[in-house]
Amino acid sequence: MLLTGSDIIIECLKEQGVEQVFGYPGGTILNVYDALYQHSDELTHFLTSHEQGAAHAADGYARSTGKVGVCMATSGPGATNLVTGIATSYMDSTPLVAITANVAKPLLGKDSFQEIDIVGVTMPITKHGYIVSDITKLADTLREAFYVAQSGRPGPVIVDVTKDVTGATYEYEKKEPKAIERFTKDITQEDLDNALDLIKAAKKPFILVGGGVISSDASKELAEFVEKVNAPVCDSLMGKGAFDGTNPLYTGMIGMHGTKASNFGVCKCDLLIAIGARFSDRVIGNASTFAQEAKILHIDVDPAEINKNIKVNGQVIGDVKEVLDRLNPHIQRVEREEWLAFVKGLEEKHPLTYDTDALTGPYVIETLYKVTNGDAIITTDVGQHQMWAAQFYKYKQPRQFVSSGGAGTMGFGVGAAIGAKLGNMDKTVVNIAGDGCFRMNMNEIATATRYNVPIIQIVINNQVLGMVRQWQTLFYGKRYSNTVLQDKVDFVKVAEGMGAKAYRITKKEEVEPVLKEAISLNAPVVIDCQIDLNDKVFPMVAAGASISEAFSQEDLKEKGYEQ
Repeated sequence: MLLTGSDIIIECLKEQGVEQVFGYPGGTILNVYDALYQHSDELTHFLTSHEQGAAHAADGYARSTGKVGVCMATSGPGATNLVTGIATSYMDSTPLVAITANVAKPLLGKDSFQEIDIVGVTMPITKHGYIVSDITKLADTLREAFYVAQSGRPGPVIVDVTKDVTGATYEYEKKEPKAIERFTKDITQEDLDNALDLIKAAKKPFILVGGGVISSDASKELAEFVEKVNAPVCDSLMGKGAFDGTNPLYTGMIGMHGTKASNFGVCKCDLLIAIGARFSDRVIGNASTFAQEAKILHIDVDPAEINKNIKVNGQVIGDVKEVLDRLNPHIQRVEREEWLAFVKGLEEKHPLTYDTDALTGPYVIETLYKVTNGDAIITTDVGQHQMWAAQFYKYKQPRQFVSSGGAGTMGFGVGAAIGAKLGNMDKTVVNIAGDGCFRMNMNEIATATRYNVPIIQIVINNQVLGMVRQWQTLFYGKRYSNTVLQDKVDFVKVAEGMGAKAYRITKKEEVEPVLKEAISLNAPVVIDCQIDLNDKVFPMVAAGASISEAFSQEDLKEKGYEQ
């Protein structure tokens, strides 16, 4: 079948099972958008307000569904506006295919209008990048891009197609997508036996769960592993929902804003089993003091992560689901009453707390958890609100929590929420943002209203850049350089101006009825929750300190610190 390059792109997307694409048109990609118009009954394109929003929407769609997210942009600034979204997906291992169009092949390298080497620009933040200037290679390149994005450790791939290729014609033959095989070639019996020996010898094991468990769809195998090892479980920000947050063995997040039970427990364990986690600096704190009393067993699909940040005593390199499948039959359950009682004592002694007399971020999120029965998909931006969402909403299932972890991208949330909702129309989807983050992406509320995507946007509004200001308060002598946002921006009026229903909350008693009404509307809603500018996220570990030095607000008060 003789087709144009643009039609070949559409057919390849259909081959891969793509139903939704996020993007923004422009001159060099016009042929592709013309083909989209012809195939609008088979492939739905969502026009975002900004290309960055398209990348974040594709990312949110991918994280919440497990499928590949797809975004599109034109050359030059259109392509470069995708970069932050591509970097976000790369840092958090999200399968994404970004399709861009470039100037025609004869114009490449001549500083032509809107010519940017986007493959070169994104080389450090993609699994692979392709520039297609030969139509005979177009279909196979797109197929390979989808395979690369999903195989092994997932990640983003960019395909840049010259405009002449989008308009040329070539013979197209439909092909079935290449099966994604689980990465197992580096799993050795020696590594498995060593892992089993470490587990058998441990008296006080602790399990650290990362996002790799979710990427591998290994939550069922993880639950069996935890039950057999009979150990407490903590998670990284990216690992939320991989293990049921309501399980009695779950102790909460670890790291800079992790629970004291998780941080102190890991410091006292004799074996730390890290599964699909990369030992980020926000998790381990001071690497030289991390889990000093423990041997460390690391299970991960990416060999580059082994011994990168933390030296380990054992490793199994391979797909997490496959590794756990091979380990589980050989683990004998051991009763650990004394160890589990010790960790339970840490939880009872150091619970998460907040001011229950005032309207606070934690109160809003706990109420949201209650109103949604813990079944919503929660997306976030980055900052204090993000940590509160991680601490005070209990995630029972994988792919319930969608947040920018590695890149820490302010402006991620609304686009991600749109993508997550479009991939999960049966779920309530709520984005939690601070006012600083919402300023960066609130134009995407117009996208939600354009397509009537019923997302709920909660703005935890303290009129400051909360997390940065928290650091300035604690470590910079209260020198609030450019973190105060108090001005005349009215988020309710802005939201209404973009066609959304909007509410302002200033009292605790308003939270529950507003949330219930927002959910019942089944329409785009923005809720402006105004909290005190001095509210902080605790516990906290200072940058570079040991996680054993986690401190709370009560600890600061005992030392005579005034906020």
